[in-house]
Amino acid sequence: MKFNSVEDLEVYRRLFNLVIEIHNLTLMFPKFKTFELGSQLRRSSNSALANLAEGLNNKHTNIYLEGISGAQGEIRETARHLRIVFKKKYINQEKLDYFLKEYDVCGRMLTNLEKSLKS
Repeated sequence: MKFNSVEDLEVYRRLFNLVIEIHNLTLMFPKFKTFELGSQLRRSSNSALANLAEGLNNKHTNIYLEGISGAQGEIRETARHLRIVFKKKYINQEKLDYFLKEYDVCGRMLTNLEKSLKS
């Protein structure tokens, strides 16, 4: 599988948009949570994107697969943070469902990318 740049991947573009949305969301948290839970949420969403970018077109497929695996782990961490944010009433059910659905789609896309790299 050949790519000119990481931006060619739809999953990368989706994760990029989610990073921006998560960043904007956390700015609306109470000030005392902006630097605690907000920071964790921003970092995990950004790390999913960074892990994917790190491995792209690496000479060694196993390194790229590690990046995909890392991105999937960060997606799971982000989903956990989002559930906590919801329980603390910083977002409503609609927002939670939107983000969880988007991250689920990205996770499935990463799984498909992983499968195609292994074959």
